[in-house]
Amino acid sequence: MPSTLPNANITPRRSSERGYAEHGGWLKTFHTFSFASYYDHKFSHFGSLRVLNEDRVSAKNGFGTHPHRDAEIFSYILSGELTHRDSMLRKGAEGEQGKSFYRMKRGDVQFTTGGTGIAHSEQNESFKPVHFLQIWALPWRQGLKPNYHTKTFDEAKKREGFVTILSPLKAGIAATPKEEEEAVPAIPDTIPIHADFVMGAGIIEPSGRFEWTVGAGDVVEKKKKRNVYVHLPMTKGGKAKIRLDGRDGAVLEEGDGAFITGVNAGDVLGVESVGEAEAEVIVLDSD
Repeated sequence: MPSTLPNANITPRRSSERGYAEHGGWLKTFHTFSFASYYDHKFSHFGSLRVLNEDRVSAKNGFGTHPHRDAEIFSYILSGELTHRDSMLRKGAEGEQGKSFYRMKRGDVQFTTGGTGIAHSEQNESFKPVHFLQIWALPWRQGLKPNYHTKTFDEAKKREGFVTILSPLKAGIAATPKEEEEAVPAIPDTIPIHADFVMGAGIIEPSGRFEWTVGAGDVVEKKKKRNVYVHLPMTKGGKAKIRLDGRDGAVLEEGDGAFITGVNAGDVLGVESVGEAEAEVIVLDSD
């Protein structure tokens, strides 16, 4: 299909250009933005989007207890299992969703507000590797109360169109302690984030096409010149491929992403699956 966003600038970020590290044989990780020992001044953040790591952790391994503060951190599970334990709730592997922890599986998202300080661990306690995206966003203010959310997002709905995963806290930057505790998102059935930020995910069959509405409509504060990043995780052995806005110069293979600028809230971005296998597409729509 022809381009419908002629004013948009789309700049691919090829997988081979990302930072990469292996740690002790248990972690293989790709970094879209500067992280740990990988630094490139051209890739420090994109709007509020600060970190996008594609991680694989081997069985019976993981990240020991470590601190976070003043960052919004979320894990999107692609395959395998990952268990979080924390210094605040002290929950174990199994339990109810919501503000507790449990062992996450495919389709689950775990979200952390680091705020004034929190420590947690992320362990693969299964006998198979876990493959997930670790994403950080910069919050709209520092010193927030630490918090956690976990939620499952339906696989079947992701095959019908983009499903919104995160949306801004409805009460906004001036939220009261009560509104923080209630944690109502701007879009129902999403996880609230303390940023002008929306995340979506969809699974597009070969020859299929989904549309992402920039800013998810009217829920974001910054309406003009938003920063949208699209990522295609490495899930199909190189057989998945997508094309953005009908442009031959914006075809992404597995592991690739793209920086999209010059777009405004309400613009519609077309995403086509042009590979041999279905494409699981992640959209990170920031101020």
